[in-house]
Amino acid sequence: MQVVVRDNNVEQALRVLKKKMQREGVFREMKQRRSYEKPSERKTREKSEAIRRARKLARKQAIREGLLPAPPKKKPFERKPPLPEIKAPTA
Repeated sequence: MQVVVRDNNVEQALRVLKKKMQREGVFREMKQRRSYEKPSERKTREKSEAIRRARKLARKQAIREGLLPAPPKKKPFERKPPLPEIKAPTA
């Protein structure tokens, strides 16, 4: 995995790296490997993850076909204008 640092902007490169690692599932795997997982527990976890993925895929397909109503869209976040500064009276 590579991230290009542009204009000595290390903070932005770190954000990009973290996002890539999140997408790849590196953090999830690190968390799982902190402690030993029995093979039987691993099988049950992987099976439940597969079921969850299949249900999600079926739900998305049903929404596309019009069998289920689409979830309501989220409104984009709007920033409020800053409040005017009130100057303290000088005596």
